Amino acid sequence: MTTLITRHFPSHAALDAALAQRLGQAIAANGASAIMLAGGSTPLPAYRALARGPLAHAARLHILFSDERYVPSDSDASNYHQSRPLLDALALPAAAVARVRTELPLEEAAADYERELAALLSSGVRIGLGLLGLGADGHTASLFGAADLERARGHLAIAVHRPDGMSAVSVTPDFLAQVEEPVFVVAGSGKHDAIQALAAQDARSTAWRAVQGCARVQLWMHDAERP
Repeated sequence: MTTLITRHFPSHAALDAALAQRLGQAIAANGASAIMLAGGSTPLPAYRALARGPLAHAARLHILFSDERYVPSDSDASNYHQSRPLLDALALPAAAVARVRTELPLEEAAADYERELAALLSSGVRIGLGLLGLGADGHTASLFGAADLERARGHLAIAVHRPDGMSAVSVTPDFLAQVEEPVFVVAGSGKHDAIQALAAQDARSTAWRAVQGCARVQLWMHDAERP
């Protein structure tokens, strides 16, 4: 059974500050660990805040992504590109950053990312902090509905054709079950219904179904979006 723990913040700035602090702690944690970054605009202030200061990190830190739009890696729509200030500040070896290689055909990019995630898990690296977004339609990562969840069975990453006409590569519930500290970080307007469904642990919520393999999940949001 999955336990959901909700944290409320009085402002978007307070949420940003708490996220930056928790990310900073995870980055500095000892041992072979990985952090999963989420895309979208919500976590960007925390990424940028960390990138501005001294940023010591554990020697065996790895970074990976919850999902990636199928766009060039230097596109403004790329989650990898949006996180580059943080990645540049960390200055990790290329092998320590697992990214979706969108220069490959879509299905090959998904298979390549799945192989990279599998290799990371088999090497003994633990997936510690894992950030997730929540869309107004209730999606998380690039998992948009029951069909995506069904196709994801037995996989760590899959190709997705998004409802907005774009394509993407997303981690799956099987991979999320390996994340020790999954955290939904939610801000922005229009997400009240999606948050309410997640908070109510509604089985119709794609985001809630995606984390059913996790023992404990956190939901961080500021009070403007409180159900």
